[in-house]
Amino acid sequence: MALSVLAGCGGPGNAASGAVGAPKSGGTLAIGIESEVDVLDPQRAGGWVSWRVNRQIFEPLVDEDLSKPSSEAAVPPLRPGLATSWEISPDGTVYTFHLRPNVTFHDGTPFDAAAVEFNIRRMWDKSFEFYDAKAAGQTTFVWQKLASVTTPDPMTVQLTMSQPFEPFLRLLPQGGSGSSAIISPTAVRTYGNDNVAEHPVGTGPFKFADRVRGQRITLERNDAYWGEKPYLDKVVFRPLPDPSARVAALRANEVDMIAVPPPDSVQGLADSGFQISDGAPPHVWYLSFNMNDPITSNKLVRQAINLAIDRQGLATTLLRDTVKPAYDVQAPANAAYVENTAAYGYDPDKAKQLLAEAGYPDGFETTMMTSVDGSGQIIPVPMAEYIQQDLAKVGIKIKLDTTEWISYLTKWAQGTSPGVGWAQQSWGMTTPYWLYIATSSSLRAPNGPNVGGYSNPELDRVMGEAISATSEDQAVELWKQANRIVTDDAAIAPIVNDKAPYVLSRNVQGFVSPSEEWYDLNRVWLSS
Repeated sequence: MALSVLAGCGGPGNAASGAVGAPKSGGTLAIGIESEVDVLDPQRAGGWVSWRVNRQIFEPLVDEDLSKPSSEAAVPPLRPGLATSWEISPDGTVYTFHLRPNVTFHDGTPFDAAAVEFNIRRMWDKSFEFYDAKAAGQTTFVWQKLASVTTPDPMTVQLTMSQPFEPFLRLLPQGGSGSSAIISPTAVRTYGNDNVAEHPVGTGPFKFADRVRGQRITLERNDAYWGEKPYLDKVVFRPLPDPSARVAALRANEVDMIAVPPPDSVQGLADSGFQISDGAPPHVWYLSFNMNDPITSNKLVRQAINLAIDRQGLATTLLRDTVKPAYDVQAPANAAYVENTAAYGYDPDKAKQLLAEAGYPDGFETTMMTSVDGSGQIIPVPMAEYIQQDLAKVGIKIKLDTTEWISYLTKWAQGTSPGVGWAQQSWGMTTPYWLYIATSSSLRAPNGPNVGGYSNPELDRVMGEAISATSEDQAVELWKQANRIVTDDAAIAPIVNDKAPYVLSRNVQGFVSPSEEWYDLNRVWLSS
């Protein structure tokens, strides 16, 4: 377990705490979460906070083993999900999945190859009766190389790619920008693409009970689950966007666990006997520069901004070491991580020199877009204000444009508009393919998440070679080369890597913070 009981100790960590007796069934776990959740349709939903709920209800073909803390597994290993096994053809283009038998959806619909094909066509096949453009837009990074889907028998699915697609298996269990998790076809047929989120039906260890927007989402144990049944009777997710309200709810025993505690509250909570669980998820809190802006399209300006931000100071003084300074466009929980302190170190004098060379010796004015809350966003407004103060020291004056999280996702996806120098986001994946999603010229907003409109033919070429590689080692080396290109171009400014701390009451047992932005709850139990 990734827990520490820290009363009287020196600070937070992720060492295991001793379990209080044998696990027992029963009880309701209440979790205070950092923002409202998006739709309970995993193929449409955006944001990690939404996937943390959806992944308890829905499952993908290939899953991640989230049973080990970051200290034991830097990248979670893949494991069977709704597919028990799979084969990949020697040329890397054909994936054959053998499905798990005797699985049913929460509504009693049998899980089989027809159900898998239905889901894939919903996200990919424009001619399909239940094709959903919104789901397709969110999951395009998974299915963009898919050429055909066939079902040789009722428990086998065969996917043929238009070219080798090395990241594919690692992308299947991903969430946060849409997911390939499987929905009951009966539910989609009954409620339609736009309303199925109000009646979410998956195969997971928990099933949907109710939702009152702004107040709660309640899940209950799926007693017909194919795997190990959860210990908990119910889980209640309570959106509490105000960080101080989350802490107050925890101290008042109104919730058993909170996400994103205010950094300056963590030590006090630990001293009071609460458990602190953190890890090393693939998280980067970063800035995407507007490449269509006459100022930030200048590489010297972008380099100056990177050098003017004191990442270590931000991590230590504002965020109390609940994060680490980010020195690569990828997160450390990623095989292609390349630390580059030279590019992202703090050097305001060099920043002023570069601004002068760029033609802005007295600085300039621009706008920064950010949210006020959200999954992985930590405390975005105070962080933006810290950056604002750092940049003012080199003559750059920024206005903050702030928006509530779910609305911000929609606004952010439209791309950076004139007068906006950059937009902030927090993201990352355990697959290096995330860099393609964030920077590919083919995924420029509003048709993709490259919201700054960055385009670099050399980068596209290298990433294309990494994607079509037939070995992981070859792909990783190419992704590292791609990282260096983005770093040299200063297309993105990584700021910090979150440790994603959670605070838990003493009675919460079995919770693990893995090297991922989400978690499993089916092994969590309450000691009282």
